[in-house]
Amino acid sequence: MSSASAIAAFFGRPRTSIAAGLAVAILLAPSSAFAQSNSLFSATPSNGLLSPQMGARGEGFGPGTGLVPPAQAPAPGPAAPMGAPIAPPIAAPTPMPLVPAGQVALSLAARFGKDAQPITGGLTWRVYAAKADPGGAFRMIREEKTASPTLVLPPGSYIVHVGFGLATAVKPVTLRGPTVREEFDLPAGGLRIEGRVGDVPIPSAQISFEVYKGSQFEAGDRRPIAEHVLTGSVVMVPEGVYYIVSNYGDANSQVRSDIRVQAGKLTDVAVNHRAAVITLKLVSEKGGEALASTAWSVLTPGGDVIKESIGAFPRVVLGEGEYRAIARNEGKVFEREFKVVTGVDGDVEVLAR
Repeated sequence: MSSASAIAAFFGRPRTSIAAGLAVAILLAPSSAFAQSNSLFSATPSNGLLSPQMGARGEGFGPGTGLVPPAQAPAPGPAAPMGAPIAPPIAAPTPMPLVPAGQVALSLAARFGKDAQPITGGLTWRVYAAKADPGGAFRMIREEKTASPTLVLPPGSYIVHVGFGLATAVKPVTLRGPTVREEFDLPAGGLRIEGRVGDVPIPSAQISFEVYKGSQFEAGDRRPIAEHVLTGSVVMVPEGVYYIVSNYGDANSQVRSDIRVQAGKLTDVAVNHRAAVITLKLVSEKGGEALASTAWSVLTPGGDVIKESIGAFPRVVLGEGEYRAIARNEGKVFEREFKVVTGVDGDVEVLAR
């Protein structure tokens, strides 16, 4: 099972559909049942954040993004009905390492909350010295990427950090006696996004998403916590309110939407764009061949430039509305007004007369 498929089974399956122009904080109510998976994510040693394999375009996920790639394997079998419990697989017992005299075994585990089952993959554990060195840095002593590691360390005080996507937790730990067990609560959830025009999914290559912390209505200039998110990728984030910026194409079809992510849940979001794909052509007669080396400008009725390009038949994604196309070829200028209707892709021919 691929990472995205596994996480879909691991969490509940809420779905939100967001129309263009709407920005509503939505509290979802997915299933509270969990299913376990022994291999949900991979992690990097550099920063404790998820680092799935690169996408086909070499972007969208990587170290520090907290993203899980879209499913690459064939689709799994029928999913359990929403709200139905999913029986967790029986995990093989982890053998306890030998503990030499004068050492302490530190057993670690993480979960989404006190009533949740343990997280079974995608964790990065780091153990630091409890005191900073003269330069003010805390020295990392050990790093593990298994779900429930048992570390053998000398007695003493340490700081333990665990990362799961963009969600992290840290606590001081004192090792005394033969074995110390520590369990971390990670109030994190998954966010998976797709774009649509009506009921038609937007191809992954034509749309990308950015995720920001907090509501879009909050004051302040913020940076995205996840960029170039592809359709089907899963972003692991702490529980809370976020807003998504969805960009369909590279012109003016952009939707901003608030969403709430709950701990231990996979939140599916469908962002609905009111747009269409338009192909521009400069022709000598209706239905004729497009003239090459044509410079194009697409303007609003008020004269604002939306998109500029050069070519015989450039394609542009435009939000629903009225526009004016201006074509420049061999020192001559031609123009035409046209209207974009949601979901109605087509050609706009400008006559070279």
